[in-house]
Amino acid sequence: MGRRLPVGAGGKLTLRLRLVAAAAGIVAVSLLLGGALTWVMVRDLEFQSVQDQLDRQVMSAAAAVRSQECVLAPQPGTAACRPASPADFTERLNLNAPRLGSGRLLLLDNERVIVYDSGQAGTEGTQLSLTPSKRFAGVFEARTSLGDQTFLAAAIKLPGKRVDPLGATYVMVAQPEAFVATAAAGDLASRLLEAGGVALVVAMLLVLLVSRSVTRPLTQLGSAAEDIAAGNYSRRVDINGQDELGMLGSAFNRMAEAVERARKVQRDFLANVSHELKTPLTSLIGFSQALVDGSLLSEAERTRAATIVHEESERVLRMAQELLDLARVEAGTISMHITSVDLGAQLEQELEMVRPRAGARRLSLKLNVPDDIPPVAADPERLHQVIDNLLDNAVKYAPEGSTVNATARLSGGSVEAVVANPAGAHRPDPDRMFDRFYRADPSRSAAAGGVGLGLSISRELVAAMKGRMWADFDDSGNLRVHLMLPASREAGKKLEPAMEQEASPGSRPAA
Repeated sequence: MGRRLPVGAGGKLTLRLRLVAAAAGIVAVSLLLGGALTWVMVRDLEFQSVQDQLDRQVMSAAAAVRSQECVLAPQPGTAACRPASPADFTERLNLNAPRLGSGRLLLLDNERVIVYDSGQAGTEGTQLSLTPSKRFAGVFEARTSLGDQTFLAAAIKLPGKRVDPLGATYVMVAQPEAFVATAAAGDLASRLLEAGGVALVVAMLLVLLVSRSVTRPLTQLGSAAEDIAAGNYSRRVDINGQDELGMLGSAFNRMAEAVERARKVQRDFLANVSHELKTPLTSLIGFSQALVDGSLLSEAERTRAATIVHEESERVLRMAQELLDLARVEAGTISMHITSVDLGAQLEQELEMVRPRAGARRLSLKLNVPDDIPPVAADPERLHQVIDNLLDNAVKYAPEGSTVNATARLSGGSVEAVVANPAGAHRPDPDRMFDRFYRADPSRSAAAGGVGLGLSISRELVAAMKGRMWADFDDSGNLRVHLMLPASREAGKKLEPAMEQEASPGSRPAA
């Protein structure tokens, strides 16, 4: 069988590239989200820093405005200065306003209406909303729109009792919000780009390492799967660990072992079937040919040949029926009619059926079943097939002159039947007795007409009836085959007192 090639390098490269691309996308999205969040936080911090500067600046601005209200500064000992005219006062303010840099100087009256704006004409008469500062006493803060821009502003009441030439009560300094944001972005952008580049490179290196650790085991699994598909059932993978890949490797090895076992069982099964069919078919062909060509001259020879042909035909038919039963049971297609069956009566009836064969081999049959044993839930026809097979095997393979014992007892909510007999010279393996075509003594089994399928079929039938079958040896070396079936529901009321104590020693004697 030709071996198919493993997954190509192109396929492995595609998987690795997909992992890298996916990781790159995740890193890119993470960087974008992180950068956006960082930008928002830095911008808010910058706004707060500018607002604090405005709160401090407005105090000195109020003093400067106050000093411009007089035509001449008041002399020591004088009561008051001579107020400047509104035009002169406005001109003085315009000359001093550029000292605020990019900020604007505004004066508000008692109603917080703008009476002077150093930055833009036409805003006079606009009323502003002020909020007391939480960090500086006597200072008010505002975020307001003037024209087409939004400003951060700080205001304070003019000190003293003199009347301002413009009727102003508050001095306000304002800074454009866009200017603050631009300054913050310009300082942050380069740092974000540097950090993002470093993070992207590190992420790519990590992804390459991770992708290598993922793709190598997958490549090994793919190659092993191709080997198994090509017929190399002994192939295993060396992938260990407690992670998902390690668990996958262990599961693959278990699957490979199961496939190898199943394949071996299949080969052995076909070999055994071929061997079992070869002997009777050889006899059929030989004796039928002798009957056809007339080489058998006497009537006794022809009768013996016809008898052998008949017996071997029955043997082939019996084996074919057993194989068919086994296939149906394993496929779950065999029909079961579960009902209440008296196990004691069934054992007694089966013993009577094998008594003539037991007498021919000088075997003693004993039955020990308590009178109060409950019925079991089973298919009567299939139970007959199982018990007949157990007793038939015991009668065939027990040493001549020995005793075959059949007993039954209550075991919890189930009934257990045991067929025991001495093992003889060829001691069977109780763990292999239920394998197909198993024989402790192949030559004797063939002479007895068995093909080694009876116990295998019986165990499958018992399992289909929700029961269990196994074998062991007692202390005396007797082979015991155990059959356990659930008690019938109809006997549920009788089970409760019976489960509290062992069954009575009384027995039902064999007829």
